[in-house]
Amino acid sequence: MIDRDIFEELFVLEMANNHWGRLERGLKIVGTFAQVVRFNNIRAAIKLQFRDVPSFIHKDFLHRTDIRYIKKTLETRMAEDDFAALVKAIRKASCVPMATPFDERSVDLCCALAIPILKIASSDLNDWMLLEKIAKTKKPVIVSTGGSSLKDLDDLVTFFQNRNIPLAINHCVSIYPSEDRELEMNQIDFLRARYPSHTIGFSTHECSDWHSSMLVAYAKGARTFERHIDIDADGMAVSPYCSKPEQVDAWFKAFHKAKEICGAPGTQKRMPPLKEIQYLDSLVRGVYVRENLPEGHVLGDEDVYLAVPLLQGQISCRELMRGEVLLHAVEKDAPVMIDDIDSPYASIPSLRELIYRRGLPAPLRLEAVRAS
Repeated sequence: MIDRDIFEELFVLEMANNHWGRLERGLKIVGTFAQVVRFNNIRAAIKLQFRDVPSFIHKDFLHRTDIRYIKKTLETRMAEDDFAALVKAIRKASCVPMATPFDERSVDLCCALAIPILKIASSDLNDWMLLEKIAKTKKPVIVSTGGSSLKDLDDLVTFFQNRNIPLAINHCVSIYPSEDRELEMNQIDFLRARYPSHTIGFSTHECSDWHSSMLVAYAKGARTFERHIDIDADGMAVSPYCSKPEQVDAWFKAFHKAKEICGAPGTQKRMPPLKEIQYLDSLVRGVYVRENLPEGHVLGDEDVYLAVPLLQGQISCRELMRGEVLLHAVEKDAPVMIDDIDSPYASIPSLRELIYRRGLPAPLRLEAVRAS
């Protein structure tokens, strides 16, 4: 059985290359966001990206700084010892260390650093040499679906499913940054329907709102979430698709608001709060008698009528059954109380207590009659 709980309500904070190859800056990012995580009582992972640069970039292109991706990879290169220090800091901050390995040697580094959850980037969704290497670790995996074909996604899900490897599938639009009109949130519905045995998440890069998309994503059933993170420090410009600490704080608060609004899981009937039950009880009709009825009378439909208000201890339309026997005489227009009839409701203490708790207090005149 695949364990989905490892992904449930997990927030992945993607540091990516925003350490810029400097351990000190990476540690500052970890410490800053760990504080936001603690303040919001969130279960979070801080994710790194691993590339074995000598094998990842062809040797003939190592000088091609005119190619943006190559230039940034070279400029943000970090030693394995520094990555180890970052992983240690993430654990010490009570967050989960995660990593995206972009090549096979980086998968080995994930294992050496005991990274518990791996991420597959959207660009690598059909890189089968890399996928097979990742699968051999048997570690849980999160995959982003940006730009993927349905066949590629089906093949990947089947691949990990057949190996009984926990897999979360993130709806993702790989546009950096994304506008609200580009988010395609209905894809969460599609993914949940197509892959019901897997956790579905939302990896987002929008730059204008840290609130609305969370409300929508959670309501649609996304249960793991990812954003790029960065800090405004050291004179380094923050990319528009990255979230600063105050923005992630707003994002976390939107998550708590979404949970509050959505309430109980959609897999079970909710438990109504007492104030809701009391309100509805005030609208329920109580049972009253049409004429004076003697002790031992068997109630029929013609003997009673239903009206509001319902009084404490009075039977309502919910409990009225044909054929109850009166244990006491009841006067015309008086309520039929639970103690007036031979009923299974009267013999069950919890039900009897419930009937006496609901409704309006009985008039003093009635209480005096009952007491006599």
